[in-house]
Amino acid sequence: MVSLHFNILTMGYKSLKACLKDLERQGHLVRIKEEVDPYLEMAAIHLRVNENNGPAIWFENIKGCSFSAASNLFGSLERSKYIFRDTLEGVKRVVQLKKNPIQALKDPFGHMLAINALPYRQRLIKPNFYETQLSSLPQIKSWPEDGGPFVLLPQVYTEDCALPGVMHSNLGCYRIQINGNDYLENREMGLHYQLHRGIGVHQKKCNDYGLPLKVSIFVGGAPAQTLAAVMPLPEGMSELTFAGLMNNRRFRYFKKDGFVMSSDADFVITGEVLADKVKPEGPFGDHLGYYSLQHNFPVLQVNKVYHKKDAIWPFTVVGRPPQEDTQFAELIQEITGPVLPAEIPGLKEVHAVDAAGVHPLLLAIGSERYTPYNETSIPQELLTIANHILGYGQLSLAKYLLIACDQDNPSLKAKSIKDFLIHILERIDFKRDLHFYTNTTIDTLDYSGTELNTGSKVVWAARGTKKRSLLTEIPGDVVLPPLYSNPKVVTPGVIAISGPSFTDYERVNIENEFKILNNQLCDSFPLLIICDDSEFLSKNLENFLWATFTRSNPSHDIYGVDSFVRNKHWGCNGSLIIDARIKPHHAPIMEKVPEIEKKVDGFGEKGRSLYGII
Repeated sequence: MVSLHFNILTMGYKSLKACLKDLERQGHLVRIKEEVDPYLEMAAIHLRVNENNGPAIWFENIKGCSFSAASNLFGSLERSKYIFRDTLEGVKRVVQLKKNPIQALKDPFGHMLAINALPYRQRLIKPNFYETQLSSLPQIKSWPEDGGPFVLLPQVYTEDCALPGVMHSNLGCYRIQINGNDYLENREMGLHYQLHRGIGVHQKKCNDYGLPLKVSIFVGGAPAQTLAAVMPLPEGMSELTFAGLMNNRRFRYFKKDGFVMSSDADFVITGEVLADKVKPEGPFGDHLGYYSLQHNFPVLQVNKVYHKKDAIWPFTVVGRPPQEDTQFAELIQEITGPVLPAEIPGLKEVHAVDAAGVHPLLLAIGSERYTPYNETSIPQELLTIANHILGYGQLSLAKYLLIACDQDNPSLKAKSIKDFLIHILERIDFKRDLHFYTNTTIDTLDYSGTELNTGSKVVWAARGTKKRSLLTEIPGDVVLPPLYSNPKVVTPGVIAISGPSFTDYERVNIENEFKILNNQLCDSFPLLIICDDSEFLSKNLENFLWATFTRSNPSHDIYGVDSFVRNKHWGCNGSLIIDARIKPHHAPIMEKVPEIEKKVDGFGEKGRSLYGII
């Protein structure tokens, strides 16, 4: 692969095509000239190229479609940084003005960057758009059980009906089902958005006023517009202004038939959402590695579908991490990471663990400043910080939050996952340091709870000196309960144990069954994971993180050796046990199709487009 050269842009990309051609010149794009099928095959090619750290992909010949498509644009952090090579550092400075507003007075240039990036309305010269219909767009279906084809990199634009205008707008990235299920072909689309999304506030206000929610969906255009739709920006910062900052070029728009049109987008879909109109959306193979099941979501009544001449359809594919959206997260963390500690007093850093599906597991480091005049090893301020994290934007969807104290190990980093887990397990007191939140909201995509959006959370707060030494070998005299077998060390202090298939919670008797464990094992291995396959779970850290935290609901699936409830506080004197077996109510695991994989193999043969890449 050719190295990227960091030449300076005088102006940002005017189009997606301009970006693709620039990447091609740098050796970071491959064109696939063979005909490809949008049914499973395009997604499988994307996944294979992404797995091999390959380039961006330009699909020139899509079966049954006159448009071309592009994917894996953000497939590596290096490529993402190249795309924004002349703006990234300036944008980080502007975003951090939220952390330190007085800095704007010291850095007027950085402040002017934000002003000069304000959206620009084109009133005279407007770009040419041509009308088409939904069925003419690339009908990309990624996984075999998907309910239909989806738009997977949309920029969904809505406005506050009480405060109209672009500066009170929301630009979000929410999956959109093009057809299938009960949708009327070319007239309806499924609009899936989750908790804590800006579009929900806009729809609620329109409902209160008895108005339809006007929606414009932009697809393509400068990559900065796609990134802006994904970004969890600080309160009060416009996504459109952010797009202008990232692209070193203002977001350009005009109005047509009462809808906002992005001048630089390759495609624009306009329509309205009515208050009382929902239809089943999904299933959809999602970024946790499982299918999101079919549920009722808002319906977009399609008004018009537009495209530019030679328009290119960008898309991505999601699945069990890591995927292309992992690199989105890395870029987002780099831009916004320094802001969050300023929002939450005492917080040093927080890391959403991608391998665990992001929301299921957060690792955080905070300070203890409540009683500096006393020597204490009890979590105090850590609990305040944890509550603040679980009340902050999309972080509130976290399910497991593990928080450590920076004074105990100033060199500890939340992104060093194995070291962080060892630090926690060496110090945590399971009699005292577990704090549950039951019957609360969790991520819409997480099916470990018993209802959609409903589950529980738990905070592990560790403070003080080491309480135990963790082992990496299981003592030979350990006797497991009947039906449990094949104990395997995952990481120091953690054992995976294969258990019988889960049937229902009425029959679970884990705490009584595991009373036989001796104290030596409990002290050296404070965390036990009951799973379907201990070989799989212990194979690597990624398998452990994924299976453990996506397949357990804290209130239902955490047990303990010698557990107790005292003054409504649950704890245990021995090892903590997490039941990470697959439950009957869990969503199905996404699996590749062997026949499609064989077709993808062919693209890597000599003389084919992906020779030397896959």
